[in-house]
Amino acid sequence: MNENKPDDSKNLACIFCRKSDDCPNKYGEKKTYEKWNFSVHYYCLLMSSGIWQRGKEEEGVYGFLVEDIKKEVHRASKLKCAVCKKNGASIGCVVPRCKRSYHFPCGLQNECIFQFTDNFASFCWKHRPVQAMTSNMYRDSLPCTICLEFIDPIPTYSVLRSPCCKNAWFHRDCLQVQALSAGVFFFRCTLCNNTDIFQKEMLRMGIHIPEKDASWELEENAYEDLLQSHNRCDVRRCHCKKGRDYNEPNSKWEVKRCQCCGSSGTHVACSSLQLLEQNWECLDCRRISYSADFRKAPKHPLANSTNVTVTDCLLEEPSSKLPRQSAGTHHKELQRLKQDVPFLSAQCPSIKKSCLTPRQGSKFKRDISTILVELGFQIKKKPKRLWINKANVWRSALEQFQGQKFNPTYTIEVVYVDENEQFGREYPVSKQEFLSHLMEHLENSSLFEGSLSKNLSLNSQALKENLYYEAGKMLAISLVHGGPSPGFFSETLFNCLVYGPENTLPILDDVSDFEVTQIIFKINAAADMSSLKSAINECYSYLENIGCLRLITTLSDKYVLVKDILFYHVIKRVQEPLNSFKQGLKILGVLEKIQAYPDVFHKILCRKPENLSAKTLSDLFTVRGLPNGQTLRFWNSYLQAVEDGKSTTTMKDILIFATGCSSVPPAGFKPLPSIECLHVDFPVGNKCDHCLALPITNTFQEFQESMDFAIRDTLRLEKEEGSRSLSWT
Repeated sequence: MNENKPDDSKNLACIFCRKSDDCPNKYGEKKTYEKWNFSVHYYCLLMSSGIWQRGKEEEGVYGFLVEDIKKEVHRASKLKCAVCKKNGASIGCVVPRCKRSYHFPCGLQNECIFQFTDNFASFCWKHRPVQAMTSNMYRDSLPCTICLEFIDPIPTYSVLRSPCCKNAWFHRDCLQVQALSAGVFFFRCTLCNNTDIFQKEMLRMGIHIPEKDASWELEENAYEDLLQSHNRCDVRRCHCKKGRDYNEPNSKWEVKRCQCCGSSGTHVACSSLQLLEQNWECLDCRRISYSADFRKAPKHPLANSTNVTVTDCLLEEPSSKLPRQSAGTHHKELQRLKQDVPFLSAQCPSIKKSCLTPRQGSKFKRDISTILVELGFQIKKKPKRLWINKANVWRSALEQFQGQKFNPTYTIEVVYVDENEQFGREYPVSKQEFLSHLMEHLENSSLFEGSLSKNLSLNSQALKENLYYEAGKMLAISLVHGGPSPGFFSETLFNCLVYGPENTLPILDDVSDFEVTQIIFKINAAADMSSLKSAINECYSYLENIGCLRLITTLSDKYVLVKDILFYHVIKRVQEPLNSFKQGLKILGVLEKIQAYPDVFHKILCRKPENLSAKTLSDLFTVRGLPNGQTLRFWNSYLQAVEDGKSTTTMKDILIFATGCSSVPPAGFKPLPSIECLHVDFPVGNKCDHCLALPITNTFQEFQESMDFAIRDTLRLEKEEGSRSLSWT
């Protein structure tokens, strides 16, 4: 078999479509064979209805025998194309009652669908598969995520929607070019990198995904430059007499590369390094890592409270098959059952562990404040004002965040609107106070369930409204913009985010559903095969519905069964909310950092901040204006009295009164909290500036009474307003 030269192949028309065009993206590769004196487009041959690949790949034409090709051409010569009205239409619509036949190029012209999978089915323009129309929440055009040209987000023949990301839209031509370049191993959703669901849908909609490696992987020496490492001393004054390019390993003239960028180097002696020291940073990277704002910010201790026990976490809507009990009875019974199931905490270590081997931490230890400050470099100075209805912080924030003009990289400015007043009074509040309110509402929302440590709930209405995505986005925005530590994640939820659901094993404390706990208890309490089978029969239909029925041959099989039930209720059933929640956390790169530094983020996501001390607050507040020595002494004495329990207020109350936050945010305060001494009767807290005005008094008793009265009454009024404003979906 001899193929003609490319110039000759252009002159001979395809034996099926009678076109001489050589366009691999549209018609597939065109080949001309001198031996049999014909040319053929790969797609024309592949999609012809009356031919099968009976030979091996190297036989005939792509495995199609020459005699079969001639028979198919003869068959098609009797069929007229429904588009161009010429004979030779070798492709027919697979719908039984449809009699349309057409050439491959004519089918493309009339928007037919050709499926390059399974039986290589073809659908005419009347019967082609379409993507489901959803309620269009986009008023404006959206960009194609490949070419970035704006398109109307309506699924048509030329515009396709990603099945895994609602915001991903593509031109058909862009997808086809990318599929041909990436091949089956690298063709995936451009937003979430999903492969299986994405490829299955694209094949259904007629995108050809060739079974080959990516084009960039086939280039010879494509990554040769990556194999070269930087071996040059770049410091201002190099002391090596043999020059900057001299590199002698295991000596003082060994070149060490920058640990951050790897594109700058220094001799060990030129930067006074130890021979085994690795963590050298070049000047440019040092400027980025330690910006002026970050150098000035004081480092405050992070929350390091004791581990919180994972308790009642309801991950599904309550079952209706058993009678409902009161909340108090439910909680007591649930705790009793958990105490009566020792195998989940001692005898069955595989279920006790909430995840597998921990992921390796970073080679260089990172501080949470450093990581969040680095993420904060994305925030632009352009302000975005949020108008928040104080009577419903959650719903107002949701509407603002879902707005088309909202950009998480803009600087947030918040204005509270009190619609209960006659004229709808507006007043600005600090960004951190708003984020604290938002996190408090989010923690107590129906999206999470549990008492102290929470898991995602299963809320069908929230899924329809995409609220799990919005919750993840709010958490990401809060962390980067200086909000408080969430501190309410369960170990299981955290491990699902970091290591993936497939590598996470839940524990009994993750189950708050009383009925499910009873089922687990009955199965575990079985002392012999007879009682075990009896317990399984009692909940047979339930186990069948959740797909946990299994063959029981020994008594020890009950542990595997319980493990299956736990995994289903805690993880599998909330897979869709979890995926949506993770997509929201990807905003501003937060999820990537969580997965890169799990040990650091575990402290702020799963643990509440530690109690504030007098020293912490004293170091936190700086003095502004003219200091008054006596008032400052009263201030320090007051903090000590509060810590010793000799006051009606707490450290937390003082911080809320001055800043609106109940704890020190992981990224620190901006601006820094301050105090000033003024001739006023009572202290004044300016939460926007994080400034606390202290009253100048003659005695400490007057100072303490003034502070206690103002802080206590102010927070009491705010709490009463907050309790009236709690409104949730």
